[in-house]
Amino acid sequence: MSDESGSIVAVKTVGEVGERALIAMFTEAAKSGPGDVVIGSGDDAAVFVPSGPVVVSTDTAVAGRHFRFDWSSPRQIGARAVVQSAADIAAMGGVPTGIVVSIGCPPSTPVERVLELNAGIVAQSHAYGARVLGGDLVSSAEVILTVTSLGVLDGTAAVALSGARVGDVLAISGPLGGPAGGLAALAVVEHGADRALLDRFSSLVGDYRLPQPDLSQGRIAAVAGAHAMTDVSDGLVEELITLSAASLVRLDVDSSRVPRAAGLIELGAALGVDPLRWVLGGGEEHQLLASFAPDTVPAGWTVIGAVSEGAPGGWVDGDPVGEIRGWQSFTDT
Repeated sequence: MSDESGSIVAVKTVGEVGERALIAMFTEAAKSGPGDVVIGSGDDAAVFVPSGPVVVSTDTAVAGRHFRFDWSSPRQIGARAVVQSAADIAAMGGVPTGIVVSIGCPPSTPVERVLELNAGIVAQSHAYGARVLGGDLVSSAEVILTVTSLGVLDGTAAVALSGARVGDVLAISGPLGGPAGGLAALAVVEHGADRALLDRFSSLVGDYRLPQPDLSQGRIAAVAGAHAMTDVSDGLVEELITLSAASLVRLDVDSSRVPRAAGLIELGAALGVDPLRWVLGGGEEHQLLASFAPDTVPAGWTVIGAVSEGAPGGWVDGDPVGEIRGWQSFTDT
């Protein structure tokens, strides 16, 4: 690569710099931050003092499967991995407090790329009031990020998937469809559409590159007495199926009541796609879906459906969930 003067600048790779030097850089980047940490990043293991019962969740993202470096910056990819994992803590009614990260990458990976991934991880962790506690760095064929989030319940009971009750209403904490719409825009541009489309729908592309759900709503929902909760990671229809099976109830959603990301209808018109597909099956928004007693829904949440007695299953606009499905881990969709 070249610097501003046009001179060739050697790019150091992970293999050239080595694991110990990189871990030292990660440790320095993680030094500051909130949390009751007794021993933090850099030792054999981290030690911290939680303020209540601990909630733990792990998610893995693989290059080419869950993200692409030509569609998102390394910093966005690192931050996005934290959002994905921390959303599971929020879905239990918890507050994220600590993050542990494992990065796998080929030895030929530029050091700057790995440092930028780490910078995104640290920044997003701090945005949630959490601390990067440590992790691991290994050689792998592709770049792989595994983020383990730890959180505390802070005086409330965990909100499980299995608690939805007949007579509850279903509510969502924010708009859906943005990441799927942004991904669709990136895909059509790759296949020859005018790149101006990305500028026109930059907010949706931004939703894909780094979704920013208000995860504080998980704690708010728990305090309000939510009976069941999950985050929309695999698509609304998939979460309906999962929630109904766990709670042994029927879940009905009115699609017209589901809030949609700004610009989604216009993008659908531009691409000739019904935006409802993105809203119901897109996923990766990590907004929270919860069931509440009708008079306990917190401000800012949108009621989109109801819980009723019947065979477990998700229903949309009076029909059982059909051809529109969400993310499937072991298929190409």
